[in-house]
Amino acid sequence: MANLASTFIGIKSPNPFWLASAPPTDKAYNVERAFEAGWGGVVWKTLGLDGPPVVNVSGPRYGAIWGADRRLLGLNNIELITDRPLQVNLDEIKAVKRKWRDRALVISLMVPCDEESWKGILARIEDTEADGVELNFGCPHGMAERGMGSAVGQVPEYIEMVTRWVKQHSRMPCIVKLTPNISDIRKPAEAAKRGGADAVSLINTINSITSVNLDDFAPEPMIDGKGTHGGYCGPAVKPIALNMVAEIARHPATRGLPISGIGGVSTWRDAAEFMALGAGNVQVCTAVMTYGFKIVSEMISGLSDYMDRKGFASVDDLVGRAVPNVTDWQFLNLNYVTKAQIDQTSCIKCGRCHIACEDTSHQAIAVSPERVFTVKDEDCVACNLCVDVCPVENCITMVPLAKGSVDPRTGRRVGDYGNWTTHPNNPSVAAE
Repeated sequence: MANLASTFIGIKSPNPFWLASAPPTDKAYNVERAFEAGWGGVVWKTLGLDGPPVVNVSGPRYGAIWGADRRLLGLNNIELITDRPLQVNLDEIKAVKRKWRDRALVISLMVPCDEESWKGILARIEDTEADGVELNFGCPHGMAERGMGSAVGQVPEYIEMVTRWVKQHSRMPCIVKLTPNISDIRKPAEAAKRGGADAVSLINTINSITSVNLDDFAPEPMIDGKGTHGGYCGPAVKPIALNMVAEIARHPATRGLPISGIGGVSTWRDAAEFMALGAGNVQVCTAVMTYGFKIVSEMISGLSDYMDRKGFASVDDLVGRAVPNVTDWQFLNLNYVTKAQIDQTSCIKCGRCHIACEDTSHQAIAVSPERVFTVKDEDCVACNLCVDVCPVENCITMVPLAKGSVDPRTGRRVGDYGNWTTHPNNPSVAAE
C-alpha cells in the first residue's frame, strides 16, 4: 500500500491533506473533529493583533454559484479574519498541538505592515509549539482596505520585506500565501523566495461578485440592501489555481520552491492534479464546508489506490511529474493531427455533438435520417468540442493520425515534430 505520509518544508503529517485557513479551522472544537476524521493537518484561521476585536457582519457572509443540479460550484465569502480574542486562539492551538503531535498545525497570520507588529505576534506564536506560520497576503476584502491581505500580496516589495521580518524574528517555517488578484503570479512568488520564505501557498480567493439580486438590485450576499465584492473559492477556481501553481513550478526563478496547492480541491483526483503540477500538499476549504470533515476518508483511499496502480511508493513520486509537460503554446507540435471518432455502440443519439459542431464549430459531424452521427474527417479540425459536450464518457475520442498518413482536411502528410518557432507562417521566421 502506498505511503501517504508527507513531509512539507520539514512539517510532518500522516497524509498531504490539510484544511485551509477558513471557518472550518476557527477553533479547537472544529480542528479536533477534523483530526479525528483523518485530516493530516490544518492551517488555523487567520489571527490578528490584540486590540479592538475584528467586527464581522451579522448577516449573510456567503454568495454562491450552483450547477444545474444545484451542486455548489463556488462560494463568495465576505467574512474577515478571526473575531475571537488572540489569547483564546493561542491557548487552544497550544492545547490541540500537544494532544495531536502527529498532525501538522500551521497558524495563519495577518497584521499591519510594520516590523514591530510582526515581531510582537511571532513571539507569542512560537509559544504554542505550532509547526509553522502562513502569511495571509491574499484576502481581497475587508482587510485589504486596511492595508493588509491582498493589499500586501499585490506588491512584491512588501511581500519580500514582511517575509524577511518573519524569518528574522521567528524560528518557524514560513509559508507565504499568495493572492491570485494579480497579473503575473510569478512576481510575488519570486519576492517571497527572495525574502526567505520556505514555501508558498496558492491560490487565495479571487475578487468577485457572484450574483445580483434583481428585486433589490444589490450584490449577493446582501446586507441591509447593500453588497460588496468578496473572495471567490470552490471547484470553479481550480483551473486558475492549477495554472498558477504550474507557472511557479516551472519558472526558472522559482523552480524548486515548495508549494502548498489551494483552490477547488474536492476529490483525491483534484489533489493528485495539484501535486503532479508541483504542489507538495494540498489545502481544502469549500469542499469541507459543503460536505463535512469526513470527505477526507475518500481522498485518502482514492489517492492511495491511485498511487498503488501507478506503482508510486510515496507522495514524492507524484509531486511535479507533470511539470516537464507544461509548455508555452509556441512549442506545441503543430504537426500532430487527430480526428474525432464516435463509438456507435455507446452513442445515445442525443445530437449534442452535431448541434455544437454545426452551429459553433466546423460542421464536421453528419447526421443520417436514422440519427446516426458520423465524423467528416475532411472537415474535422480536432477541436475536441464534441468530446466536451457529449454526455457519455468515452463515446467520442480523439484518435491520432499515424506519421506519414494524409490529413483529409489539408491534404498534407503528418510529419515530424514542428512548432511555431520554426513554422513558415511565423513572421519572425520569414524575416530570417
